[in-house]
Amino acid sequence: MLKKFPVFKLAYALIFVLVLAAEYWHWTRLNFAVKPAIALVLLTFLCLSTTLKGRFHQRLFTGLVFALTGDTLLMLCNYNPSYFLYGLIAFLICHVFYISAFYLDFLSAKELDKKGARIAIGSCAVVFTAFYFYLRPHLPLLKLPVLICVFTGALMVMMAAFRNQRVNSLSFKLVLTGVLFFILADALMAQVHFIKPFIHADLLISAVYMIAQCLIITGGVERKLIHTQTAV
Repeated sequence: MLKKFPVFKLAYALIFVLVLAAEYWHWTRLNFAVKPAIALVLLTFLCLSTTLKGRFHQRLFTGLVFALTGDTLLMLCNYNPSYFLYGLIAFLICHVFYISAFYLDFLSAKELDKKGARIAIGSCAVVFTAFYFYLRPHLPLLKLPVLICVFTGALMVMMAAFRNQRVNSLSFKLVLTGVLFFILADALMAQVHFIKPFIHADLLISAVYMIAQCLIITGGVERKLIHTQTAV
């Protein structure tokens, strides 16, 4: 896999470095130029690699479009604080489209890996409930919206886990790891905005987020269904 997609990897590595440099040295103009390129490069890679033939890749594509929207809105929140909320809504919709894509793979063979499904459900129930109660005292007016976001994150992890044995191992591992990084980026952002910021938080969030999106989309490109009891 390391030898695959050299042009994409080079382009993404360059953007990765530029985004982190812009964050570290607070180069606002460079940040405005390169931050949207994260999703744009991934969108191009996804289109060229899959031609968006199936519903799975189409839903990943739509999720990425909303991620691009969210990135753009969050960059503008210094000019209008309401853009922060709109950006979070865009990312929530991105999560929903990713969930719907992973659900297609689950539907391809619903009866497989019931033990793995129970482990995923139980683990998510414990971890995400604990995280919500950790945040709750700091959410006087946002308890319900944050609860919805936490539930959506848990659902995304579960649906990524439910792909086990239904798709090839490489795709499963890449997507699940990417989703876990995505949730980590969400958790770090919640820590910064609702509890207490920490040094270089934006730098860490950007790095984790870029790794997450790259892994999810690469896993989507590498996807091969093992069981196809239903058309997906």
